[in-house]
Amino acid sequence: MLNTLKKKLNDKSAVIGIVGLGYVGLPLAIRYAEVGYKVLGLDVDPKKAEDIANGKTYIKHIPDASIQSATERGFEATTDFANASKADALILCVPTPLDDHREPDLSFIIDTLESLLPYMRKGQVVALESTTYPGTTEEELKPRIENAGLIVGEDIFLVYSPEREDPGNPDFTTRTIPKVCGGITPNCMEVGLALYGQVIDQVVPVSSTQTAELTKLLENIHRAVNIGLVNEMKIVADSMGIDIHEVIDAAATKPFGFVPYYPGPGLGGHCIPIDPFYLTWKAREYGINTRFIELSGEINSYMPTWVIEKVVEGLNGQKKSINGSRILVLGIAYKKNVDDMRESPSVEILKLLQARGGLVDYSDPYVPVFKKMRKYSFDLESIDLTPETVSSYDCLVIATNHDDFDYKLISQHAHLIIDARGVYREPAGHIIKA
Repeated sequence: MLNTLKKKLNDKSAVIGIVGLGYVGLPLAIRYAEVGYKVLGLDVDPKKAEDIANGKTYIKHIPDASIQSATERGFEATTDFANASKADALILCVPTPLDDHREPDLSFIIDTLESLLPYMRKGQVVALESTTYPGTTEEELKPRIENAGLIVGEDIFLVYSPEREDPGNPDFTTRTIPKVCGGITPNCMEVGLALYGQVIDQVVPVSSTQTAELTKLLENIHRAVNIGLVNEMKIVADSMGIDIHEVIDAAATKPFGFVPYYPGPGLGGHCIPIDPFYLTWKAREYGINTRFIELSGEINSYMPTWVIEKVVEGLNGQKKSINGSRILVLGIAYKKNVDDMRESPSVEILKLLQARGGLVDYSDPYVPVFKKMRKYSFDLESIDLTPETVSSYDCLVIATNHDDFDYKLISQHAHLIIDARGVYREPAGHIIKA
């Protein structure tokens, strides 16, 4: 089994199954097709399969041409998981959110695996890419696979290789971002290296799936903690009348020992706001309280409320209150130049403004219609920015600094701007930095 599968992976005769065609799975599927593999996409959403068949993208930063090129090379997508038996590799790229108690929700991983198990066979490799706590691959996936009669490391091979996608980042692609990979057994590790070796420039082997799982958490916790630090520094600097962005720019001139992180209205995306809680939950099993991580989480979670306080301050200065004021939130995606709304602090800001009686709208060229989310639902469409529309609002909140926004027009026609992204560096009477 081992040598046959490795040969198929190395000579690109293997069929690669990508399970979950979202922000992680779709770029990976395109990359495998690009180098010559036959790629089969599996997703529960029939609209995604339909769009792919028609050569249409559903992710803003991935062009139609990339989909069309992949389909011309044989990339197909389906909702019928029975097709999993045709694949030599099954790469799981499904969400791992938190539940209502901020504890890990592995239901997408478990449900996906249960849907695949009836069609899994000897001679396959299963790779999990979803972010999760150390032990998930060995404690949750391995027993279920072996209960189905397949011996991991002999009949079937199981690896964990965390995704490292950064949507919209032009400097790094699926191919150029190094890929960490850990296997359940040495044989699994060999297959994992063969699975990713043809499509990723550098594959980084580690000693176990647990090591690979913790590596992913450390990467994102590192960012979450440092963003929490700089957000706290922002609050301190603001109380002292100092521009935190000027401070960061000055500190960044030091050629060693300092890495610039920038404050904002809170954390967003599918990883950084969530991953720290996966580790804090697992650490409790070992009697460890991750106080440093949890404190940064508290600070970052507070930032949307900090922005609201700045809205209150600005409107009060104009003898107005939030209640009844027309407020336009600029940018509903969690980061600039993408259409990804997952865990976006902009959405929390919308909710908080509305809860205080604000008459809210949003403008985002990447999100023309508000997408229904697990915790939020607004019947809103993006507002086009013109001198007339900008001047019709009592307050504008810059929550996501898309390059497409005309910041000169906004400044010229807005009555009040709450800048949570440091867009405006020069002082102005109608601009409040948040």
